[in-house]
Amino acid sequence: MSNPVIKGTHLCKNYGSVQAVRDVSFNVNEGEIFGFIGPDGAGKTSLFRMAATLLLPDSGNLEVCGLNVENDYKKIRRLLGYMPGKFSLYQDLTVEENLRFFASVFRTTVSQNYNLIRDIYEHIEPFKNRRAGKLSGGMKQKLALSCALIHRPRLLLLDEPTTGIDAVSRKEFWSLLRRLRDEGITVLVSTPYMDEASLCDRIALIQNGQILSTDTPDVVASAFEHQLFAVKARDMYLLINILETCPFVRSAFIFGQEVHVTINDYRNADEDKLVNYLSDKLADVVVYQTKPNIEDCFMELMSNKTKKG
Repeated sequence: MSNPVIKGTHLCKNYGSVQAVRDVSFNVNEGEIFGFIGPDGAGKTSLFRMAATLLLPDSGNLEVCGLNVENDYKKIRRLLGYMPGKFSLYQDLTVEENLRFFASVFRTTVSQNYNLIRDIYEHIEPFKNRRAGKLSGGMKQKLALSCALIHRPRLLLLDEPTTGIDAVSRKEFWSLLRRLRDEGITVLVSTPYMDEASLCDRIALIQNGQILSTDTPDVVASAFEHQLFAVKARDMYLLINILETCPFVRSAFIFGQEVHVTINDYRNADEDKLVNYLSDKLADVVVYQTKPNIEDCFMELMSNKTKKG
């Protein structure tokens, strides 16, 4: 196996008394989409800023493309495409001017790598003379990604790129990431959306600056060892209150229009027992077994960590 494109070992980063990153170790392999999955404040942006050489770790070691972020940051920056969570292009420049500027910074031209960005740029090319600050959110995202790709980077860093965009644009965006991966570009992406985890080759679930689990999405999901029940009722507020006080319910979390429930004695989890308990207290209850997803695994890992802590 080739050396990892990113190798982080025991990384820590503090902001005063706040521990943003706590003893984090991870590898990103050549030619994969690796996702950091976690809510706001989990430490994702700090890790991305370190990988982009914009922030140094307080301790630990971080190598990008075999280079050390502290000593070789100039070389690393030539190999990266970085799209921060907040739109950071020149808002007074037009779409075309921004693209040409970033191409010139990396001593290339738009035409030289246009085939790499064609599928994205074609959507905004009709507005090439519009100032970037006047674009819609989705158009700004496409321009930022075009500028990050125009020099054909070896590694693409995308910090929460789909936050705030519609479902159709999110689907198109992930299709594009898979195409970039197939072109040989390694992608490191962060997202607070648990459903996007399954679109990555490997993921790291992160919360409070610590990695909870790292593997392929299927392996992470398969580690969920409890039987999982989905429960519905007309009065969802009353349902969750009843479940939280049930003596044999281990956990109960709202997932959309249903509650996902695990039982204390998971080896002898009994659907009828749960149905009978709820039916005595609530009408129109529906209970059925369901398959755990990444969000179930995340909540389970968080719950275990809280109990241990």
